Amino acid sequence: MKELYKKSTILDEKEKSSKLYYSIGEVAEILQVTTSHIRFWLNEFDMLHIQKNKKGDRRFTQENIKDLKAIYHLVKEKGYKIEAAKEIMRQRSKEVKQKMQTLEALHRIKDFLVMLRAELPNCNSS
Repeated sequence: MKELYKKSTILDEKEKSSKLYYSIGEVAEILQVTTSHIRFWLNEFDMLHIQKNKKGDRRFTQENIKDLKAIYHLVKEKGYKIEAAKEIMRQRSKEVKQKMQTLEALHRIKDFLVMLRAELPNCNSS
């Protein structure tokens, strides 16, 4: 059971990663969108400030990824149009990011509980 707990996603190891920068491909994989989506959002949302290396490759930080997750939530999950999502991010960026973190934590807890229930012996007694 202890191994199960260690393997669970309660503590998301990716967020605690020591990696400082991510490529656009890695970010696209994390968000499960195409790189063109990310490039489009970078052009549309002026609050996103992405560093580039000497070659011109974009380098995303954990904070950038949190912003992109919030944008993804607003546009893809909530169905907001780009202009509405921009306004929300301008006015309530911190609040939206906190809600996203809470939702992610709840999803990880749910996944862990489902996995735990599957490991319990069948206790159906009639």
